[in-house]
Amino acid sequence: MKLNDLELKQISGGVKIGLIAGILASVTFIIGLIDGYVRPLACRCS
Repeated sequence: MKLNDLELKQISGGVKIGLIAGILASVTFIIGLIDGYVRPLACRCS
């Protein structure tokens, strides 16, 4: 079964989920970066 142009334009994809995941990953990275500068911890290598 082939879809016509109108039907193809009405298909919604996973852009919302990917965008939300990207924003959350960016926020988590920035929080970790700020935390590393504000509160640096020494390495506990043995």
